[in-house]
Amino acid sequence: MREAYPRLAALAGDDDLASAAADVLPRVYELTEYLIDVVGVEDVGASFPHRVTYHPTCHSLRALHVGDRPMRLLRAVHGIDLVELDEAEECCGFGGTFAVKNADTSIAILSDKLRHVLDTRAEVCASSDASCLMHIGGGLRRQRAGTRTMHLAEILAARE
Repeated sequence: MREAYPRLAALAGDDDLASAAADVLPRVYELTEYLIDVVGVEDVGASFPHRVTYHPTCHSLRALHVGDRPMRLLRAVHGIDLVELDEAEECCGFGGTFAVKNADTSIAILSDKLRHVLDTRAEVCASSDASCLMHIGGGLRRQRAGTRTMHLAEILAARE
């Protein structure tokens, strides 16, 4: 919303849409921004006794600039064994229609990401983007790797 709505309004030449977007955008947050910057918490009381690695999404890094907020929240989860992902900031290869239009390249990028995920020996690869989770999760399932994907919010809501 933060990047697309103003652009769409401008492309459409729709002043009403631009005004509506300008009104709502100051109240639009990515989950980790909201929890840390608005609510003011890092420890949400989650408990998740599993080995986890985190894939930061291209969108969260390059468009939303969420920084280390997801990792700060994960580090506060009770019982978690959080392991760093080598080359974490590298794309998983999905990128919307990129995976369809450039399937071979997408698969090659995904292969690199999967190797790094599996090198962590994590039970779970977490992320905050459904597309990345679908892409990485599909690759892990096809390899029968035994590592599953979960949305960051699922871990933050866990009380195991």
